[in-house]
This record gives sequence, structure tokens and C-alpha cells, in this order.
Amino acid sequence: MPDLDLLVLPAHVRAADFGHVLVLINYRTGHVQGLLPDAAARFRDAARTGTAQPLSGSLAHQLLAAELLAPGPAAAPWPVITTTTRAASWGSTEHPAGAVRPTPVPTGNLLAAAGALAAVAAVKAAGERRTAMLRLVRAIERTASTCRRPASPDQAKAAVLAVRAAGWYSPARTACLEESTAAVLLLAARRRSVTWCHGIAADPVRLHAWVQTEDGVPVGEPPSTLAYAPVLTLGARHHRQS
Repeated sequence: MPDLDLLVLPAHVRAADFGHVLVLINYRTGHVQGLLPDAAARFRDAARTGTAQPLSGSLAHQLLAAELLAPGPAAAPWPVITTTTRAASWGSTEHPAGAVRPTPVPTGNLLAAAGALAAVAAVKAAGERRTAMLRLVRAIERTASTCRRPASPDQAKAAVLAVRAAGWYSPARTACLEESTAAVLLLAARRRSVTWCHGIAADPVRLHAWVQTEDGVPVGEPPSTLAYAPVLTLGARHHRQS
């Protein structure tokens, strides 16, 4: 049994504090856990002190089992992203939902995008299901490292629209994670790069993945994307995790 006084936040985990809820994401397994006020307060105290003493034993064991914390050699503060949000509505706020038929795109772009989506599906299927997120993150990192020229806003938008159009006909799961990864791969095939972003919004807690241009503008996204706090960004000028 590990020493609960010597725990660290692993490099593959991100913690985002929204005040009324604190969200942890494991980018190896894709596991997401929200901590409500009491548990979030305990986690904040542990993060500030760099020790696990403020955590209850059950919470510490739970986070260890989910690989959201890990045994560490010494006490050190845990990095937590603090973001602002509106006061919690606790389910009284409505959010639009539903599929919208994508804009038609040229056949050549559609076929290239279908190939990028097929590559994403292959990466997801190339190992254990629980580590599919890790494989996608690594694919984005490796792909981004091959690109030296940023995509223009028009090039990035064309790639995103092509992927969405191809995804409309895809028999496999094609949500924001698959679409954004495919857009990165599609542009990389042309030696162009964008920044891939994965973020969290609260009230309710939800995740989203998207791409943005080098100047930080989300590509082909509604204004609601601005509600998401980026917790992991890869590619473009970064060429590293941030």
C-alpha cells in the first residue's frame, strides 16, 4: 500500500477548478472525475500543501485507483488550473443539443477527410480500449512535430468542414474528439498545423475537443466553445503539452 502522505498529480492528469466543482481528467485512460464542494475543498488543500493529509483515506484511495494520483518521492504542490464560471445553476440551465447536417464540401476534400477519420479509428482500435485516449494524444503530438507551417484560417476551416462532412456518413463513432484529431491529421498531410485543444466547461460538467488557429481562434466552432477552459493543448506554436 503506497504512503498516502507522498502523492503527486501525474503528468498525464489535469485538474481544473471551477469553484463549485473540481474536475480531473486522466489523459491515459480518458477517465474523468468531478469532485463536489467538500471533496474539492480537500483536494485544493492537498494541492496547495503538496501533501495528501487533507484528503480523507477513502478519497485518496479512490483517486489512486483511478490513476488520478500516484505515489511520489516527496511533497510538492500539485498544478491546478483555476478558471472562472458563472454561479452553479445545478441543472436549471438549458444547453442546445442535436445533430446538424454539415455543409457540403468538394469530393476530393471529402475523400481525404474520410481517410483521416479512418486513421483515427485505426489508432483507437490498435490497443486496449482504456488507453485509446492516450494513443490519440500521442498521434496528435507526433503528427504536430512534423509540421512547421501554420494553417491559414481558410485552410483550417476547410479541413474541419471536410471532416464533419465525412463523419456524417461514418459508421464509427464520430464526435468532437475524433473530428478534431482527424482535422489535425488531414492538415498535417499537407504539412500544415493547427492547435488541438481539449477543454472542460462546468454547469453541467462537459468536455469538448476542437482545433484553433495559431492566433487562438477556434475553427468552425459556435460561440459556446468559449465556455470551455482548455486544459490540454497540442501542436502549432506549442509543439508540446501545455
